[in-house]
Amino acid sequence: MSTTTIPLQLSRKDFVSDQTVRWCPGCGDYSILAQMQKTLPEIGVPKEKIVFISGIGCSSRFPYYMNTYGIHSIHGRAPTLASGLSITNPDLSIWVITGDGDGLSIGGNHFMHVMRRNLNLNIILFNNRVYGLTKGQYSPTSRQGYKSKSSPMGTIEQPINPVAVALASEATFVARSLDAHTNHLGEMLAAAAAHNGVSFIEVYQNCVIFNPDEWGPLEDRRNRDEFIIYLEHGKPMIFGRNQDKGIRLNESFEPEVVTLGDEYGVEDLIVYDVTSKALALMISSMEYPAFPAPMGIIRQVEKPTYTEGLMAQIAAAQAQRGKGDLNKLFRATDFWVVEGHEVEAGVGVVGAVASELDEEYVDQMDEAPVDVSPMQRMLTDTPIAALAPHAPIEVEASTSLAKAVRQMNAHNIGCLLVTDECDRLVGIFTERDVLTRVAGLVEDLAATKISEYMTPDPITMKRDMPIAQALNLMSVHGFRHVPLVDEHNRVEGVISFRDVVHYLKENLG
Repeated sequence: MSTTTIPLQLSRKDFVSDQTVRWCPGCGDYSILAQMQKTLPEIGVPKEKIVFISGIGCSSRFPYYMNTYGIHSIHGRAPTLASGLSITNPDLSIWVITGDGDGLSIGGNHFMHVMRRNLNLNIILFNNRVYGLTKGQYSPTSRQGYKSKSSPMGTIEQPINPVAVALASEATFVARSLDAHTNHLGEMLAAAAAHNGVSFIEVYQNCVIFNPDEWGPLEDRRNRDEFIIYLEHGKPMIFGRNQDKGIRLNESFEPEVVTLGDEYGVEDLIVYDVTSKALALMISSMEYPAFPAPMGIIRQVEKPTYTEGLMAQIAAAQAQRGKGDLNKLFRATDFWVVEGHEVEAGVGVVGAVASELDEEYVDQMDEAPVDVSPMQRMLTDTPIAALAPHAPIEVEASTSLAKAVRQMNAHNIGCLLVTDECDRLVGIFTERDVLTRVAGLVEDLAATKISEYMTPDPITMKRDMPIAQALNLMSVHGFRHVPLVDEHNRVEGVISFRDVVHYLKENLG
């Protein structure tokens, strides 16, 4: 991300927050955090213009540990918040911190679209190929056959290649680094910060608890040069501790590892070009351990950002039509004219309706009473008290299911009200509960309390409420019984749908 350089005297300590860092001992996240705090003083942006946004996961703790602005958002949606922030305040240096689970599962759609729009922000994806925060399930990047708590026989899914997805989504800066290679990681972070447009860095990172050996010898600084190829623009693709190996295109135009010597020389190797999308896509297919792991800037091109394009359109529209008027825009289309009424003089807006019409319409509504049936009127005007609510059968929460069922049978009732020692309602137990939750499912009715199967804190009504409201509750929630309580939630009675039917039959003839 390009930002005007400001002479600042900042150090790593300026970006360290007062929060205790809470990752597992040995986690690669510590290294990424340290390199970020070390790199930011060098990009020339004041702390108050730097924002870290994360989703959910181990990596998403990151904003807490940075002494900058930060947002800990919801699962997978960090790119969404970052997009809005980038558009509304283009001067900010915005960093999205995500993981292979957060960014590529529920957040995959947002990840893809923020890339293709080329918004001016940076995305750092921690890839440990496992869900660490939720204790070791396989993730979208887990290798096929990987055994985990959610794939005990080995995952059968093809893994997502984050770099390939970023390239296919037209990201203008794509890079890869390694948590344990601190100097290289710092260089990639600085390069991403300097890029104008979206930048994406995949960071290979071990989960020391659930996937500690994922990157194997790449993490060993003594031998890693044998397994890593560092990409440099304009230079041949050479690797190895002794710089004695390289990558060439074979006769099938596929990458091939060769040893430099009598048969192949440096001139046979691919010269890397960070502006070539075709070359970048080929590199994305080179995955360790079949190939040395490509590290560095995989692609970098300059294209207009989304914000630049959007602001240019706004400026062009304003130059042509002037600054917008929200009220005029709202009334400009999809309106109709009511015949017989003249538009208020001087309004000057297509589709505008005189204010007198609104008042006249309201008056007409008041004058035209709604024709309701005698039954509707009775239900609306008559309080529940007219139903002569039954005195309920009350039991305590400690009552056994066996005793509760006997009570219901003895009194021929469909529900029991469960109360506390102060006669306050705490639950309701109905014949439906007996049929659907108890019968055939509970072995020892005498040893099981009613509190385990009642509906706690049920919906209640007052005696002065209309019958229509009670019917509405019964219809919406599927109730057959509604308890009645006073202002202190003490039981006063219970009504049933059958009570309403009998009342209507007696009073409507």
